[in-house]
Amino acid sequence: MSSSKIPDEGKKTLASGFSRRGFLRGVGVSGGVLGSGVLEHEAAAAPASPVSGPDAVQIALKINGKSMSVAVEPRETLLDVLRNKLDHTAAKRVCDRGTCGACTVIMNNKAVYACTVLAIDAQGKNIETLEGIAQGDKPHPLVAAFVNNDAQQCGYCTPGFVVASKAFLDRTPNPTLADLKHGLGGNLCRCGTYVGVRQAVLEAAKQVKGGRNA
Repeated sequence: MSSSKIPDEGKKTLASGFSRRGFLRGVGVSGGVLGSGVLEHEAAAAPASPVSGPDAVQIALKINGKSMSVAVEPRETLLDVLRNKLDHTAAKRVCDRGTCGACTVIMNNKAVYACTVLAIDAQGKNIETLEGIAQGDKPHPLVAAFVNNDAQQCGYCTPGFVVASKAFLDRTPNPTLADLKHGLGGNLCRCGTYVGVRQAVLEAAKQVKGGRNA
């Protein structure tokens, strides 16, 4: 047997008591500790990233006939500002994608989704929300008509439907059922109360100025 050959018992442990497996394990542990220390040091030493983007600016919005001053970031939507800064919470956040109509408001006599309009772009425009559709001291006929015809159930879509219906009647005071199906097609109801909504708008049309049976 060659003198350089390691005995059987040395296959796992050398004469000095030092094993290859132990050596590799030691390198792995020490390397992990070292690497962890370096990463922690670099993370601690890295400066905080500065916040980028323009600051809030002061704008004036005309809401339900009143001028309101508010500080907004250019990225904020009209819906965010109405609900979070101006305490006009009738417009609801549901889809936040401009598809359901729960956040409908009237802007310059046209029904729009407030979640798709930047507040900064609404300056100088007449904005009407559900809070402002009353006729003087009396509720708008649409409010009573929605109750009379069971046109509201869970309530999420109701504010948007009432506002959209008001905008619709303003431009179509004598609607037919076919007119309603097309004119209110931008608002969705998960409860399926479309029949009640349409009957409510037809009832209200008889009471508002210019209605067929006013």
